[in-house]
Amino acid sequence: MGVVRENGNEQTSLPPVHTPLSYDYVLVAKTSNNQDKGAFKKQIEYIEELKKKNMRVTRIVDDDLIFYGIQAPKEIFEKYRYLLKVSDACNWSSDQSNMPLSTRIRIVHFILNHTPIHSGEGLRDLMKMKVFEARFCLHEVKFLTRVNKQNYFGEKVALYYLWLGWYTYLLIPPALIGIIVFLYGLAFFNTSPLIKEVCEADTVMCPLCDTGCKVWQLSGTCTYAKVSLLFDNNGTVLFAMFMAVWATLFLEFWKRHRASYVCEWKVSDWCEEEEELILEIVNNAKCEPKEHKHSYLRSTLVLICVTNHVNISLVDILLIIGLTHALVVFRVIAAGLMAEGSWDFLRSHSNSGAMMLGAVLHYLIIIVMTRVRESPNVHLSVFETRSFAATEKSFTVKMFTFQFFTYFSSLFYVAFFLGRINGHPGGYVRLAGKWRLEECHPSGCLTDLFIQMAIIMVLKQTINNIFEFTGPWLSRWLKRRRVKKLQRKCAHCYLKEESEGKYGAELCENCKLKDWLNNYRLNNVDSFSLFSEFLEMVIQFSFTTVFVAAFPLAPLLALFNNIIEIRLDAIKMVTLERRLVPKKTNDIGVWTDVLEAIGVLAVITNGLVIGVSSDFIPRLVYRYRYGPCANGTVTDIDCMVGYISNTLSIARINEHNFIYNESSASQMTIPGDWNVTYCSYKDYRSNEDYSLTPQFWLILAVRFAFVILFEHVVVICKFIAAWFVPSAPMQVKNDRLFDKLQRLKEELR
Repeated sequence: MGVVRENGNEQTSLPPVHTPLSYDYVLVAKTSNNQDKGAFKKQIEYIEELKKKNMRVTRIVDDDLIFYGIQAPKEIFEKYRYLLKVSDACNWSSDQSNMPLSTRIRIVHFILNHTPIHSGEGLRDLMKMKVFEARFCLHEVKFLTRVNKQNYFGEKVALYYLWLGWYTYLLIPPALIGIIVFLYGLAFFNTSPLIKEVCEADTVMCPLCDTGCKVWQLSGTCTYAKVSLLFDNNGTVLFAMFMAVWATLFLEFWKRHRASYVCEWKVSDWCEEEEELILEIVNNAKCEPKEHKHSYLRSTLVLICVTNHVNISLVDILLIIGLTHALVVFRVIAAGLMAEGSWDFLRSHSNSGAMMLGAVLHYLIIIVMTRVRESPNVHLSVFETRSFAATEKSFTVKMFTFQFFTYFSSLFYVAFFLGRINGHPGGYVRLAGKWRLEECHPSGCLTDLFIQMAIIMVLKQTINNIFEFTGPWLSRWLKRRRVKKLQRKCAHCYLKEESEGKYGAELCENCKLKDWLNNYRLNNVDSFSLFSEFLEMVIQFSFTTVFVAAFPLAPLLALFNNIIEIRLDAIKMVTLERRLVPKKTNDIGVWTDVLEAIGVLAVITNGLVIGVSSDFIPRLVYRYRYGPCANGTVTDIDCMVGYISNTLSIARINEHNFIYNESSASQMTIPGDWNVTYCSYKDYRSNEDYSLTPQFWLILAVRFAFVILFEHVVVICKFIAAWFVPSAPMQVKNDRLFDKLQRLKEELR
C-alpha cells in the first residue's frame, strides 16, 4: 500500500493514508414495512451500486429505521492524492504526507452524489423521493482537540470564522470612537444654545396630524432636542468620514489576514474546477469530460427565466416600496390615535411612539418577506447555472439584494424624504389624497433615523440570536424525547476510542448505533447553511457603515453581538447541527465583492445623510450668513443663538384655507383653553404666500456642494488606503516562493 501503479509501472511512493475509527458517511432510510416497495427496491439498488465501488457498507436496523454506515477503501484516497500531485494547479495546494478528515469526507460525499442507479436517479433525487430519510457525515468531536479546526470543518467554514473574528476585532476602534462622539454630544447638554432655545421657547407649533393633534409648545420637546444633539453634531461628520475609510481598511487588511492563513493551509492556488475533474476520475476512471457547449435554445430559456426573475425582482421591489408607504400610513394613523389617548405622556410623544411602533412592524415585515423569497431564489439559481460555486454566487447576489432592500427601504425614506416633501399648512402632501405625510422635529430629522436603526438592529441581533440557538436546541431535545435511549458505551469500545485504536478496529454494533442516532437527532444542514451565517453578518456590516452618521453607537452594538455570535455559532455547529460537508476554498467568494459594494454605498449615503438629512449644513449657513456672527461680526453671544427661530415659518390662523381645510377650531387651543392666532412649522417659507425663501435655495446649494466635496475627499482617501496596504504580506509571498522552489528541488531528486 502506498505505491500507485500506472500501466504496470511504479510511478511514485506515497505515505499510507490513516483514517479514523469512524465511518465516512451514514445514510438513513425507512424499513420495508414502513416504505413503499418501489422506494425500498431503489434503496437496495443504490446500496448495491456503492458496493460495486468497493464501498464498505454496514447495515444496522433500529425499529423503523435502517442505518447504512459507509466507509471508502484506502485505495480511493491514494488515487485522489496521486492525481492531486500530478495536477496542473492543485499540486501546489496539497500536503502529500496526510489525508485530512475534511478531504476524506468531501471525496466520499462527491462519490455518493455521483452514483446513479439504473433508472438514472442519483442520491439527491432519491432524497427527494423519500427513498432515504437523511444523509450526514459523522461528528467526531474528540478530534477537535487534536487537529486543526480547518481540518475538521474545511477551509470554507474556517474562513467564515476567520473573517468573523477579524471583523469583530476591527470593530473595536470604531466602537471606541463612536462612544467618544456620543460623549461629545452629551457634553453639550447643558451649554448648547440650541437646546436652551428649544427648552425656553414660548413658540406655539402647528398640529402634526389632521385629527386628534392640537397645537403644541416647542418647549415641551426639550428632551427630544437633547437626544437629537447626541446624534446630530459636528463629531458625526468626522465619524462618518472615518467609517468610510475604515470600511476600506477593513477589507484590505482582511485580504492580508486571509492570505497569511491560506498560505499556511496551502490552498493559495487551489482550483475548484480542477479538483472536480480529479473527483470525477476517482469516482469513475472511464468518465468523459463535460464539454463546453453552446445551445441557443438553452440560452433562450435561461434568458426568459432571468427576464422573468428580473420582473419578479422588480415586483418585489415595488412591493417593498408599497410596504414602505403602508408603514408611513400606519405611523400617521398611530400618531393620531395616540394623540387622542387618555395618557398624557403618550399624547405628548405620539410621533415618537408611532415611529417606534413602525420600526417594530418593519422588522416583522422583514422576517415574513425573507421567508417568502428564499426558496424561489434557490431554485432559479440552480436552473441558471451548472456548478455549485456558480449557483451559490447567483443565490448570494439575489438574496442579499432582496434582504438589503427589505431592511433599508424604510431607512432610506426616513433619511431622505421624511419632512422634506410634506408640504405646508394649507397645502399638505397626502398619500392617496387622504393621509398627511409626517413632519420632522425643529431640531432635525436625524433622531427619527436613529430610532428606526436602533430598534431594527437591536431586534435583529437579539431575536436572531435567541431563535438561532434555542430553535436547534429545542428540536434536538424533542427528537431525544421521541427516540428511546440506548445504554452507555461499553467499556471495551470506550477504551478502544481512548487509545485511538489501529486501523480496522471496530466498535460494537450497539455503540455504532448510539453514535449514529446521536448524529441523526441533530438538526439538518445543507449547502446553504453557512450562507445564512454570512448573510446575517454582512447585513450587520451594512448597518455599521451605511447610516452610521445617524447612529454612532452601531459599531458598539455590533461588537457586543459578535462576541456572543462567534461562541453561539461554534456551539450550534458542533453540538446542535449535523456536521457540514467540509469544502476546500481559498476565499470567501462573492461576499468580498458585496462588502466592497457596501463600502462604496456607505460613502454615498453618509455624505447624503450629513448633507441632506442632518442640520449640519443649515447650522453652518446660519453661523456664517444669518446668525449673530455673520460677515465676521464679533459679538459677546454664541453664534448659534436664534437658530431654531430662524428655521421656523409662521402660518396665520385667520387664513381661510388653513382653518377650514386643514384643522378644526378645537385643535387651535393650548392648555388653559387659550385660542392661538398663529402657529409655527419647520421650513424656510414666506409668512405671506408660503413661497420658498432665498435662504432655502442657498442651503440647498451648499448641501449639494458639501455632498460632492465629501464624497470626492472620502473616495480619494479610500483609493489611497487601498493602494497603500498590500493585499498580501511580503513574508507570505516569500514563503510561497521558497516553498515552490523547495518542491521543485525535491522533484529533481
